[in-house]
Amino acid sequence: MTLGPNVSLEQTLQARLQERKDQSLYRLRMTTKGPQKPLLHVRGRDYLSFTSNDYLGLANHPLLIEAMQNAASEYGVGSGASHLVCGHSAAHDELEQALAKLTGRPKALLFGSGYMANIGIISALLDKSDAVFEDRLNHASLLDGGLLSGARFQRYQHNDVLDLQRRLQKTQARNKLVVTDAVFSMDGDQAPLPQLADVCTQQDAWLMLDDAHGIGVLGLQGGGTALAAGLSVDQAPIYMGTLGKALGCYGAFVAGSETLIDALLQFSRSYIYTTAVPPAVAVAALTAVQLLRQESWRQTHLQQLITAFRAAALDMGLPLMDSYTAIQPLLIGDADKAMKVSQALRDVGILVTAIRPPTVPVNSARLRITLTAAHTQVQVEQLLATLGKLQQSGLLTRAL
Repeated sequence: MTLGPNVSLEQTLQARLQERKDQSLYRLRMTTKGPQKPLLHVRGRDYLSFTSNDYLGLANHPLLIEAMQNAASEYGVGSGASHLVCGHSAAHDELEQALAKLTGRPKALLFGSGYMANIGIISALLDKSDAVFEDRLNHASLLDGGLLSGARFQRYQHNDVLDLQRRLQKTQARNKLVVTDAVFSMDGDQAPLPQLADVCTQQDAWLMLDDAHGIGVLGLQGGGTALAAGLSVDQAPIYMGTLGKALGCYGAFVAGSETLIDALLQFSRSYIYTTAVPPAVAVAALTAVQLLRQESWRQTHLQQLITAFRAAALDMGLPLMDSYTAIQPLLIGDADKAMKVSQALRDVGILVTAIRPPTVPVNSARLRITLTAAHTQVQVEQLLATLGKLQQSGLLTRAL
């Protein structure tokens, strides 16, 4: 895209947008009505949806709805201020304690979103004298956090512990932070956490985990991947999780030592300079944490669906990626073709999102199928049957 001098803002943006459209990378919002559930209402039609991150089906749980309604009557709607002014309520405090207990960490700190947590954590811990090492497939919020921190920034090969070790050995930085998604949001695979922790211990580096897609689903009673891998606070000192996926609410948190939480409270700009999450949302999230213990069948049912889907998809020869989590991507490659497959599914009433660059690397567009505990076996079989028909038509090719 080349434009001459004295081009208006409108002309510049229109040219950039047209370039996106020409590359089949243009994005559109889908406006839904009603709650998040497997049957999603869009423009007068119900679709069987495999697009949500509501992994445990809690976003529409009657107890969460009731808790939020009652809390709104008690606390009102807005929190009114930042946590450090007068916006930190007893509801926030109770939720932080529950999240610390859930994840096996001494303390926790609430953030407004996972994005705000990641940029706030990394920027608070590092400056230009330090170095940050990130997995190549990390979420955008982690990458942005590393870049915004001013630290020397390196990306190591995906899940390649040896590549990370070589990079750590070469650096002369004052402090070294290794950052990884615990479950990768677009591939669904998991980071090799014990090996990463060992390398960080050997190289005197700090390990930060983003468990947005693991908290609530993996680990004892949904306590997350650090617990599942048996990592102590010393081995994985910085643990971030979100409340808007498996926990069905909104917001995020970081859990760790008392010293870490105190430091973030003092130095994390995205925590200090923003209004606190509404207390009613915190009460709903606390209810979700409690339900992890009371309704453990949700994790069991979800795992059964994952196992059944993978077995059938592999037997059919679908281009399934190597994931054993709720994220089950089908690798298409070409962005335009991924859009066509997604549209073909939508034409018969099934929603599956086509993920394209720049969210994923070039030539790795995929259908991002997400399974939830709210799905039934029959619904998963319906998806598989439809994918089989698209395969027979030649639109969806078999795995190589």
